[in-house]
Amino acid sequence: MISLQVFFEGNVQGVGFRWSIKHLAKGFDLVGWVRNHPDGRVELQASGEEAEVRAFLEAIGASELRAHIRKQAQSVLSEPPRAHGFEIRHD
Repeated sequence: MISLQVFFEGNVQGVGFRWSIKHLAKGFDLVGWVRNHPDGRVELQASGEEAEVRAFLEAIGASELRAHIRKQAQSVLSEPPRAHGFEIRHD
């Protein structure tokens, strides 16, 4: 199992980015969430089997969302995200 935190920068707010990520997540066996940050970034946290989480991130990069991403930074989390399924957070 692996838990990752990913920050996306670019034109990632106001373009359906979070909704598209949530829709992509339905095809993967993982839990997590995605949310906007006040500074214009989008944060994603996801947990699951490492191959599944990595495939999910690859699917994001291969989707139409890639046109909106200017920069992406990822780190490993010590704890899995608290979530039921995969959700959009508004906090």
